[in-house]
Amino acid sequence: METTSRVGAQGADASAGQAQGASQGGSGDRRSVDGYLLASFPWYGLDEAYTGPRWLMQVGAAADGTVEHGATGHGTEPTLRLERADPGAAKQRFAVVVTVASRPVRRSADGTGVLEATSVSSAAWLAGSGLLACTWPAAMERALRQDWLDQQTALAWELADQLDEGPWSSLSLPVDGVPTDFRYRESEYGWVLAGSPEEGGVHLGAYGRGMSAYGMGFSVIKDIATYRD
Repeated sequence: METTSRVGAQGADASAGQAQGASQGGSGDRRSVDGYLLASFPWYGLDEAYTGPRWLMQVGAAADGTVEHGATGHGTEPTLRLERADPGAAKQRFAVVVTVASRPVRRSADGTGVLEATSVSSAAWLAGSGLLACTWPAAMERALRQDWLDQQTALAWELADQLDEGPWSSLSLPVDGVPTDFRYRESEYGWVLAGSPEEGGVHLGAYGRGMSAYGMGFSVIKDIATYRD
């Protein structure tokens, strides 16, 4: 499932790295709206029922520069203290929506082959790795952190390829007012969900902590610039 769930290794690795940068409090280039404006598909976020803060995260692009996925944040931006445990971490309330372009056919970086299509598993993988990047145990010894993250990321990858099995369950949430089936799971770090709306030509993923996924709704973002600080 490598090319399916990772939306291309380069794009997924960049997404996870940028998500970790966001969790550490660094903004870098992630707040630039330019990449979002280059996408050929609509971006999604929480619908108008949510009235809290909204912010940009990052986009992921293929080797030729084509934007393939990206994320938008809602609530309190997650922070991660690398040197000591953050007493306020458990109180953080955020939800991130991941939009992945539906690509039935994708060319390899060198143009000589075809990669597997993106799918709802692609959205589940990006959401799962994003959650890990901003919630992993900050109190863990530095020497063990990468091993732990590699192990948990591999597990998230495997889970994304088994959406019809446990620990996934079904959850129906509105997308632009239309009830849509999602696959949903919880862990000690937060929750992850993924599904494919009927319209829009995308797959949606989401992850969060401190904000319940039940009762959430998603909609097309009419003006992505409204998410910019």
